[in-house]
Amino acid sequence: MDSVLKIHSDATKEQIRQRVWRYIEENNLANFPRPVYNRIPNFKGASAACTKVSELQVFTKAGEVKVDPDKPLEGARLVILQAQKTLLVPTPRLRTGLFNKITPPPDATKNHLRICSSSQGVKDFSVPVGLDAKMKVDLVVVGSVAVSEKGFRIGKGEGYADMEYGMMASMGAVNESTVVVTVVHDCQVVEIPERLIESHDLTVDYILTPTRVIKTDCQLPKPQGIIWSKLDMEKLEKIPILKKLRALEEQSGKVVTLGEVPAKAESSQAKKPTTWAPRQNSHKDVEEEPKQAPKHEQGAVPQQRSRQRKVRVTKANKEDGAGVSEGETRKAKAVDTQREKGSEEPSGTQSFRPKFPDTVTSLYLGGIPPELRVSELKTMLREKEAVPLRLTWQGAQHRAFLDYTDPQAAGQALTALQDLTVNGCELQVELAKSQRKTRRGPRHSKPTQPETKTTNPEKQCFNKDNEK
Repeated sequence: MDSVLKIHSDATKEQIRQRVWRYIEENNLANFPRPVYNRIPNFKGASAACTKVSELQVFTKAGEVKVDPDKPLEGARLVILQAQKTLLVPTPRLRTGLFNKITPPPDATKNHLRICSSSQGVKDFSVPVGLDAKMKVDLVVVGSVAVSEKGFRIGKGEGYADMEYGMMASMGAVNESTVVVTVVHDCQVVEIPERLIESHDLTVDYILTPTRVIKTDCQLPKPQGIIWSKLDMEKLEKIPILKKLRALEEQSGKVVTLGEVPAKAESSQAKKPTTWAPRQNSHKDVEEEPKQAPKHEQGAVPQQRSRQRKVRVTKANKEDGAGVSEGETRKAKAVDTQREKGSEEPSGTQSFRPKFPDTVTSLYLGGIPPELRVSELKTMLREKEAVPLRLTWQGAQHRAFLDYTDPQAAGQALTALQDLTVNGCELQVELAKSQRKTRRGPRHSKPTQPETKTTNPEKQCFNKDNEK
């Protein structure tokens, strides 16, 4: 079957990622969370694709199964729990350890198992698994941004799936008989040049899509452990479990000399686009491989960004759309003003930019304690898989507003954020009183004072009204 997306033979990994993300966004092929940039896409049809894991011969014999914590793999985690197999889920970003073993409550119903398969369930119904645990993983299910029918895989660029497999290999938990499966949308199955696949990259044996089961017969070997020369001390500081593994391997006499991160990896880490300002993704994505990217995908984006930073609001530049209004992020506002005035964008820039809707559905988040920082709230939203398109922080008033693409996305976020507590205080989460349009052009006037609303003091530490 021919790929929907045609990939040039000289394409880089980052260009392939951007091509897939852009196609999924432009064709509305993803569910919450959106936009899909810098994520493993939660594509439409993911649940149907995940159920096909039970059709694989290896599934019947598998005892322990490792499944990544990505949202589109929630269906695979549910299937494994329903089959009463041992489910291992990596700690997100390996912050606090390697794996969590999911332990559903006794006599769990299907609804209980659904909760256990969610990101919140992984937190509430799991026990940590350390490096010294004796286990044999028979099946590994990973998410992907792109994958080829030959089994070559590209993730979102952070290398966690590769490191997790390498650590399992070091523990003796996986070997050449371990089957690796990925679950993707059909459009994510593309041609990936073999030259892009390095020794630390994880390859896959099966690809599950909403319409197909593809056996890859991949001939490239999987990682046999952590390749320390591809890591630096900064990476180890971010992932404590790696430091522990390195110490263990050093004690056993293995060579654990760290190397310098390759230029491409350094560029990717330093210029990682933020999910909190989607408009900026396009600029940073274009910058990733400026020397290798085709001309039509480049343009004077870095210079454009530099000019936007220096813009000041004057009567003259307000008239020609060059200025930015107070209180808004200057880079994003300059791009918005250009769009409103119909000014031309650099060649290739528009194709990389995530589309931002004309209207949004907003949630009100109240009762925020004064000690909570906005960065901590963002982390909580990521862990709840409720990342908004835009977050409006009003910490002094103990509240924030979260903008989502549509009512469905907002509803899913509302469900995910129920019973959200901070330091014993239950936050108030509900639909905003009125739905704002996205912030384009002049700054919105200050909201009028709403009617007073009573809240349960036992549930909320701060009674701040929903002003939206």
